Amino acid sequence: MSEDTVRSTEQEVPVRLFAPSREDRKPSVDMAQVVGTSDILFVCLDTLRYDVAVQEEASGGTPVLNQYGSWQKCQAPGNFTYPSHHAMFAGFLPCQYDAKSVADRELLFFPKAIGLGNKTPEGAYAFSGSTIMEGLEKEGYDTWCVGGVAFFDKRSDLGKVFPSYFQKSYWNPSFSCPVKDSTKNQVDFILKKVSKADPDQHIFLYLNVDAIHYPNYFYLEGALGDSVQSHAAALRYVDGELGRLFTEWKKLRGSTFVICCSDHGTCYGEDGCQFHGVNHPVVNTIPYKHFFI
Repeated sequence: MSEDTVRSTEQEVPVRLFAPSREDRKPSVDMAQVVGTSDILFVCLDTLRYDVAVQEEASGGTPVLNQYGSWQKCQAPGNFTYPSHHAMFAGFLPCQYDAKSVADRELLFFPKAIGLGNKTPEGAYAFSGSTIMEGLEKEGYDTWCVGGVAFFDKRSDLGKVFPSYFQKSYWNPSFSCPVKDSTKNQVDFILKKVSKADPDQHIFLYLNVDAIHYPNYFYLEGALGDSVQSHAAALRYVDGELGRLFTEWKKLRGSTFVICCSDHGTCYGEDGCQFHGVNHPVVNTIPYKHFFI
C-alpha cells in the first residue's frame, strides 16, 4: 500500500471521540438532570473482583446490592488504587467490558477542558475543573471523602493527594484495612455527619470501602489467610453495612443517585499472580452499577 493510499484512508475516518458508535444507544441516566437536584454517593468497593460479585449476586449473598440491578461487567480504569482513582475522579469511570473504542463509553461526567470534543455526550454532565468534585462544587455541592485504604489516610504525602480534592475529608484508624469492623465504623461516622448536614445543600460523598481489600481472612470463620472465599465473605459483610447507609441516607436526604463499583480486582494465585498492581484478567475486570435510592 502506497503512502498516498494510507493518507487517503486516514482522511476518510471521521474523528468523533464520544459520538455513539451505535445510533440506537441511549444513555441509562441523564446526569444533567441529576446534578443540582440530587445528592450523589460514589461508593468504591475497593479491590472487589467481578467474578466474586456476580457469584454473590446469584447466590443471594448480597441482598442489598441485588435490589438495585445486576452488576455490569467492566474494564478497570487502572490495575491498582492510585491510577484507577485518578481516572475516576477525572470522570473516566469503569468502561463497558465489550467496548471496542472510546466511543463505546457511557460517560456520566464529561470534562469540558480536556480536548475531547466540543459537544457533550447525551446523558453526561459537562463539568469544568480538574475533577468531578471541583465541577460539582461550582454547582453548590458540598464534597465529602471518607477514606479507607492508605491512599486516603492523610498520614503521608501520598495519602493526602486524594483527600485534597474534597472540601471535607475524613479518615481514622478504625476505617483501615486491618480492622474487621471498618465498614461499620465508616457508616456510623457518615450517618452522624449527615444527620447534622444542611438539608438545603446537596452532598457529593465518596466512600472508599476497604473491607474487601487484604487482609480479609477474618471474615471467614477458621481462615488463616486471604482467599477468594474470604473475599466473598467480606463482600457479604459490606452488603449489610451498605443497607444501613442507604436506608438512613434516603430517610434523611431523600432520593439520591448512587455510583457503586470496584476500582480493580485482585489475584489469589491465578497464573502465579498475587494481589494487584499487575495486569491480569481478574485484576482488570470489575463490577459496576449505578442506581437511585
